[in-house]
Amino acid sequence: MSDETASSANETGTIETDIPARLDRLPWSRWHWKVIIGLGTVWILDGLEVTIVGGIAARISEPGAGVGISTAEVSGLAATLYVTGACLGAIIFGQLTDRFGRRKLFMLTLGMYLAATTLTALSFSPLWFFVFRFLTGWGSGASTARSTRRSMS
Repeated sequence: MSDETASSANETGTIETDIPARLDRLPWSRWHWKVIIGLGTVWILDGLEVTIVGGIAARISEPGAGVGISTAEVSGLAATLYVTGACLGAIIFGQLTDRFGRRKLFMLTLGMYLAATTLTALSFSPLWFFVFRFLTGWGSGASTARSTRRSMS
C-alpha cells in the first residue's frame, strides 16, 4: 500500500465518539423544558401563521380584495420569500446570538415576527405583501435559530 493510498484511507475513516451516549446520561433539567417549550411555541406560531396565509390565499386574490395579488403569487412567490427570509434570519441571528446572547435577542426576534405578521395583514399592495412575508420568515427563522443554537452546542 502506497503512502498516498494509506493517507486517503485515514482521511475517509469513521470517527467514533461517545458524545451521544454521554448526552443521553445527563439528567433532564429545567433548561431542557425551557428549550422544548420555546421551540414548541415558535413552531406552533409558525405553522399556524403559514396555514392561515395558505387558507386565505383564495380570499386575498379575489378582485376587489385590496391587494391585487393572484393565488399563485400568494402560494408561490410569497411562500418562497417566507422560506428565504427564514433561512437568512436563522443564519444571521444564529451568529448574533453567539455574539450578544440568546436572552437579549429573544424579544427582538419575537417582536420582528409579530410586527411583520401584523403588517402582512395590513398590506396595501403586492410589493408590501411580499416584503412583509419575507420579514415574517426572517423573524420566524431568527426565533428558531435563537432557540436552537445553544441546544445544539
